[in-house]
Amino acid sequence: MKKKQRFCQPDFALLRFYTIFANCIKYQRMESFFRTHAYLVEHTHAPVRRALMDEIDWNDRLIGIKGTRGVGKTTFLLQYAKEHFHVEDRKCLYINLNNFYFQGKGIAEFATEFYEGGGKVLLIDQVFKQPDWSTDLRKCYDTLPGLKIVFTGSSVMRLKTENPELNGLVKSYNLRGFSFREFLNLQTGNDFPSYTLDEILNRHEQIVRSILPKASPLKFFQDYLHHGFYPFFLEKRNFSENLLKTMNMMLEVDILLIKQIELKYLAKIKKLLYLLAIDSPVAPNVSQLAEDIHTSRATVMNYIKYLADARLINMIYPKGETFPKKPARIMMHNSNLMYVIYPCRLEEQDILETFFQNTMWKDHKLNKGEKGTSFLVDENLRFKICPNEERRRNAETIYARHKIEIGHGNEIPIWLFGFLY
Repeated sequence: MKKKQRFCQPDFALLRFYTIFANCIKYQRMESFFRTHAYLVEHTHAPVRRALMDEIDWNDRLIGIKGTRGVGKTTFLLQYAKEHFHVEDRKCLYINLNNFYFQGKGIAEFATEFYEGGGKVLLIDQVFKQPDWSTDLRKCYDTLPGLKIVFTGSSVMRLKTENPELNGLVKSYNLRGFSFREFLNLQTGNDFPSYTLDEILNRHEQIVRSILPKASPLKFFQDYLHHGFYPFFLEKRNFSENLLKTMNMMLEVDILLIKQIELKYLAKIKKLLYLLAIDSPVAPNVSQLAEDIHTSRATVMNYIKYLADARLINMIYPKGETFPKKPARIMMHNSNLMYVIYPCRLEEQDILETFFQNTMWKDHKLNKGEKGTSFLVDENLRFKICPNEERRRNAETIYARHKIEIGHGNEIPIWLFGFLY
């Protein structure tokens, strides 16, 4: 006699309990993110409103903010939230992928929960901490049409070339450190505007005369060269130690993690940076560098490119040349780095040239200068950086001079080029 097969009847009450319990946990978890968001936004104070805030088209659905470590990307995101949403508005949410929660949940899954709860703008900090971040962002773009995502990433990242799934979708912007203009505004309480290169070249005397009654830029210029590029100089910590820590994070995270380089090669990259720093600004001896760090010439060139991507150095080429050719000069990305790495060998000429090339880098093409000049800008403007008075003058050369408040003709105070952004 066959036994009757017994079927387990579902306990609907128990299922309902588990569903309610799971939704409760999900709600509490999301609430914790909103509480963190509200606290951070409420306590965010951006001493300088970055010009990039007005350059971005905030109507785009996928926006990437790249920048070197320490230039204020987190503050930038929180300031955007503060300007556009009430602190308790649940349509906007800031998250940092350093949170261990995201080791178990992907961006797309979290974004879907946020979107289904009425979310409209998701601000994602340090997006590269998720291995499949670009795939998840593409999924969000395709499946959540009413959601805008703004994310930050390292300057080492190549959003389009290394992530083809985002081609044509993501709008990428670069957040830089403070310009001298922003630093001066912060120190003096003014709101001086930025100027284009054409405006500075053609109207520099008029521009300077509008500045001098309100501030004396030369009083602040040396401070900027020493510690004004990175916003964390405002923190009550030793600036040099903080910058050294930041530089090590650039090497250990921005280069090793993102470029997937084994940890055992970190010492070689650090030594290479040091050797480049103490020799700059000159053409690198690639063969000697390869011997010094016990690797190949090709590897040295790859490491140099990574250091440039991380905004630790800049490569200066003659007109018409570019990577992978050997650069004509290697310079530190900004003068603050020079004071930290090897302050006892600094020359004023090198510091001023580093300042000039850094401020030009944002919107202009910079090449090695021809004979008798320091740089060629936009392939036709010849610049000579002058720490002191120069006797010989060339009408076709623009002289960026130090220690003067106001210029004349083709002589322009070098500090004024810090007003380019």
